[in-house]
Amino acid sequence: MITTQRSPTGGGGLQSPRSPSSQPPFLSVSVTDPAKMGNGVQAYISYKVITKTNFPDYQGPEKIVIRRYTDFVWLRDCLFKKYKGIFIPPLPEKSTVEKFRFSAEFIEMRRQALDSFVNRIALHHELQKSEDLRTFLQADEQTMERARSQDTGIFKRKPADLMQIFRDVQSKVSDVVLGKEKPVEETNPEYEKLKRYIFELEDHLAEAQKHAYRLVKRHRELGQSLADFGKAIKLLGACEGDALGTAFSELGAKSEMLSIKLQREAHNLLMNFEEPLKDYVRAVQSIKGTIAERANAFRQQCELAETIKLKEIDLNKLRLTRSERMLDAEHEYEELKAEGEEATRRFETIVRLMNEEIVRFQDEKTQDMGLAFHEFAKGQARLANGIADAWRSLIPKLDSLSSS
Repeated sequence: MITTQRSPTGGGGLQSPRSPSSQPPFLSVSVTDPAKMGNGVQAYISYKVITKTNFPDYQGPEKIVIRRYTDFVWLRDCLFKKYKGIFIPPLPEKSTVEKFRFSAEFIEMRRQALDSFVNRIALHHELQKSEDLRTFLQADEQTMERARSQDTGIFKRKPADLMQIFRDVQSKVSDVVLGKEKPVEETNPEYEKLKRYIFELEDHLAEAQKHAYRLVKRHRELGQSLADFGKAIKLLGACEGDALGTAFSELGAKSEMLSIKLQREAHNLLMNFEEPLKDYVRAVQSIKGTIAERANAFRQQCELAETIKLKEIDLNKLRLTRSERMLDAEHEYEELKAEGEEATRRFETIVRLMNEEIVRFQDEKTQDMGLAFHEFAKGQARLANGIADAWRSLIPKLDSLSSS
């Protein structure tokens, strides 16, 4: 759970300093208590979402609602649609494999990722003011279901596939139709540098996450091997007598104890190292969706500018011939100019917001990755010390056996 102290701009955000209950504005959200609902293919996991806040637009200081994964998808899609230029936090992917969907480990990973998702929104100075966020955090289940059913467009047909959106827009802005249309692409050097960085970052994060997964797998396999070895060596000790049997029994017990340590550290690696890396892979894919929206806005701006030029040429011809269609043409021209100005404002807003967002993203990434790697190093050191201490404690007894 994360608490935000930022206040939404607008009236009534702060209490009077003289008020006995005066305190900084805050919005804290917890995603807790996952529970399986239904059976068979209709089964799903519900979550308790607890909101505590003193924001004036909220119904009270605390609210508890029940949400399911599709509600989180609805919130993400609404924000992506309405807040162009802002990097919308990513959601964990939906598992379609039945045997994993309801495993305790998968459910906890999903809960942790959903908690991170909604708190990143609550921390964001713009997204925290969203009406959709308030609906998500406060509405009853029936109201939430109606809100989902009223959604339209690509966001209703399926969860917004940001990678597909990116590919579609890239195709649109690059296609040459019958050799008459030139590719419409932004040529800003800083923007090109940003795109290269994002693509390279995705590749490197994905590679790091792949090897983190292998580390988790290796810890689990070694833990299982030690458990199996421990059982076998204890059985061997039971066949022996005296000092040899005792030594074997202790060796088996230490192996089983270390197996538990390895399995525990594998789980810590998964939750505190591999999952944060995977989360940032998803975050970069979300950023690529915003890049696609910027490309789309630039294309629309350029197309409108070209259309306005052609319309202006046609209008000048009508003025020369004093055509009776001139008034209608002038009206169409003014409407097109207004659309062009709005498209320019929209594009410039996206550019401005993306410039701000990349700075925020870099700061958050530095903190989050620093914490993840710190936890990784600390866990590995703890495990290595535990393994060394366990084996070291057996050496005197094994020495006495070998010497005798």
